[in-house]
Order: sequence, then C-alpha cells, then structure tokens
Amino acid sequence: MDIQRQRKLFDRQAEKYASRAGKRGPDHKWRQRLLSKAKGNILEVSVGAGTNFSYYPGDASITAVDFSPAMLETARDTAQKQNKKMTEFICGNVETLDLPEHSFDTVVSTLSMCAYPNPEHVLRLLSTWCRKDGEILLLEHGVSSNRMIAKLQHIFDPVFQKRVGCHINRDLMALVHQAPVTIKREEHALFGAVHLIWGKPNP
Repeated sequence: MDIQRQRKLFDRQAEKYASRAGKRGPDHKWRQRLLSKAKGNILEVSVGAGTNFSYYPGDASITAVDFSPAMLETARDTAQKQNKKMTEFICGNVETLDLPEHSFDTVVSTLSMCAYPNPEHVLRLLSTWCRKDGEILLLEHGVSSNRMIAKLQHIFDPVFQKRVGCHINRDLMALVHQAPVTIKREEHALFGAVHLIWGKPNP
C-alpha cells in the first residue's frame, strides 16, 4: 500500500484510538506484563494514541514516533493528561528514521509490525537503536498457529489491509527469529496469534 494512503487511513482512525487510550481493554494485561520492564530512556515506535504511556515509570524519558500527524496529536494529549513531561514527539516514517545508534535503554513496539511495508527492516532498526545492554519489548500479532484460524486470516488479509492499513497474516515469530534480536522470553496468546517478546539486540 502507498505510504500516503496508509497515513491517511491511520489519520482517520486517530479519534477511535484516542477513545481507547484511557480504557482497560483485553490487551491491558499483556501491556502491563510486558511494559513493566520498560525503564530509562524509552523509544516507542508507532506510538498511536499513547496507549502505553500509563504503563511506563513516572520518571521515564519517552521518545514517541508515529508517521500519522493525527495519531501523534492524540499521543500529545494523552501525555499531557497523564503528566508525562519528559516526552519528545517525532512525526516520521519509522522505516526511514535517522536516530542515534545504541541510544535507548528500552525500545518498544506494540501492535505495529503488521503495518510496516518492510517489518524485517524495522526490526533491524530497533536493534540498532537499542543500547547493547538494553531491552527490546514487542507486543505483536500475526498468523495463528491454529490452521483454521490461519486460513481465515489469509482470506481476509486483503480486506484488513485496505480498510485498516495492516496485515493479519504475517509470520511474526519468523520475522523476529530472522532479525538481529535475541529473545530472552516469549509468551503467546489467542491461539498463537498474539506474541509478547522480551528481547535484546544481538552483539
């Protein structure tokens, strides 16, 4: 999908994302468990409406990135409401972003690998931006380990891509295993379609 069209799709969804930002949805327990490990200088890519902000330590320094201006504006509002003063906002395409290497203690991506045109490239960037002794935290979804569910995901993927701007049938674990990321711990839910990953950059 063309990046400009994809950006417009997410701009249109910003209000819906914002309405969910302060609510405890079904993903609350996953975010809480994963992001309790976030610390120090945090980079969050594809920040959306800032749903993760409430899970970060109060003294965290957050760099929040999103390619959707509307999404980034909702994230600013969320940060203000939660008094997250040490937050920098960058509007840009993660795939072409130029950030200092090995400069973040924690690098976070939640439910965003489904949307990138080149997720394998993004995973390499996350490893590059994370400090060598830092942590990469991923909450992502992909193709289910259940054959019937996976079949349905493959059938409906074009619809999701067109209307939502993301894929629902990517082999997320295969992408991570091929990336310069060492998995320290992993958990899976919803018939193997949701993945929580605690990792670190490969040396």
